[in-house]
Amino acid sequence: MQKNIAIIMGGYSSEYIISLQSGDVVYNYLDKDKYNLYKIHIYKEKWVYVDEENIEIPVDRNDFSVTINGIRITFDCVFNAIHGSPGEDGYMQAYFELLRIPITGCGFYQSALTFNKRDLLSTLKPYGIKSAEAYYLNEGDEVNEDEIIAKVGLPCFVKANKAGSSFGITKVMTKDELAPAIETAYNEDDEIIIESFLDGTEVSVGVITYKGEIKVLPITEIVSENDFFDYEAKYLGKSQEITPARIPEEWTEKVAATAKKVYQTLKMKGFSRSEYIFVDNEPYLLELNTTPGLTEASILPQQAEHAGISLSMLFENAIEEALIQKL
Repeated sequence: MQKNIAIIMGGYSSEYIISLQSGDVVYNYLDKDKYNLYKIHIYKEKWVYVDEENIEIPVDRNDFSVTINGIRITFDCVFNAIHGSPGEDGYMQAYFELLRIPITGCGFYQSALTFNKRDLLSTLKPYGIKSAEAYYLNEGDEVNEDEIIAKVGLPCFVKANKAGSSFGITKVMTKDELAPAIETAYNEDDEIIIESFLDGTEVSVGVITYKGEIKVLPITEIVSENDFFDYEAKYLGKSQEITPARIPEEWTEKVAATAKKVYQTLKMKGFSRSEYIFVDNEPYLLELNTTPGLTEASILPQQAEHAGISLSMLFENAIEEALIQKL
């Protein structure tokens, strides 16, 4: 009997457009002879099932069911394609755990922890995972520009603490640029992380659970045409993403081991994609994404392809891994 799979996409953040693209790709590549697939759009103002004619049917949030032509549909598994809140910060994971519906990817705690850059880096530091020098601000805090610069130096990066796809991030070159950059970050989040500039080679590392085993995918080198890997570089073609990365074998082994250690330390499941910058032959962690982009052009699918894993295989494995967790 075919299982009912809900593909959730959209979300509450600036990343919702990217999420809709990822969700559509998942829908297109999964085997419809094996699964009954339902595209579910999640927004602050509505949760709806969207059919082939773009007709919207409300989702009953009490049990996450939809009623189509008088027939109530429940779901055997949820495929999470929401980037940002509420799909990447733990809320959806906790909701489905309470409903006892399997969801692809990691649990609610890991989602919440990894979505918070400050908490993630602080948690991993005792395990020897290196990261940039950082200064933290919460909205309403007094801003002491001299104190910030004394700690992180210039240039530095001002980032929204809980936002993905490089929204709310600015590279600050001078003291005068600091206040506007902080304001930009506050437009995305009420918490800010200001980090020292790391000058080196940037790489992206995908780690997944595939057929029951933790697998580090081929490393991707990021070469941005812009000052850093910002939104334009990620999604508007202003970067080269070179897989496998043109880095020494020693670096490949070191960053792969580090990424796997992070995955195991945090007791991750499902997809993860983490970014590192090499400084003095050492990888420094920037962030970790638990719901990375899943379009044909996205980094993790590119890495999977180089590892001999097609999009269909990648997505089906995520569902089967989630279903196993329920047993």
